[in-house]
Amino acid sequence: MNVRYDERGLVPAVVQDAITSQVLMVAWMNADALRLTLETREAHFWSRSRQELWRKGATSGNVLHVVDVWIDCDEDTLLLQVSPDGPACHTG
Repeated sequence: MNVRYDERGLVPAVVQDAITSQVLMVAWMNADALRLTLETREAHFWSRSRQELWRKGATSGNVLHVVDVWIDCDEDTLLLQVSPDGPACHTG
């Protein structure tokens, strides 16, 4: 997958429920987050505020199991289709 990262080395990732098509969240990924996501099939993202990788559900248990990953025609946005273990947002 050829991804065009921005000047910060990031790409936006839209996260969608693979069954309902509901958009659950939008987050940022760097190359390491994408690699870990593809390797583990669990969504990993880059926290811009904490400047670190994070695995969705690491503390809450609400893991996003990745079913498929798509890239748009400009290769600068990702779509992650997932099977969530729980709510994607902190507030549920």
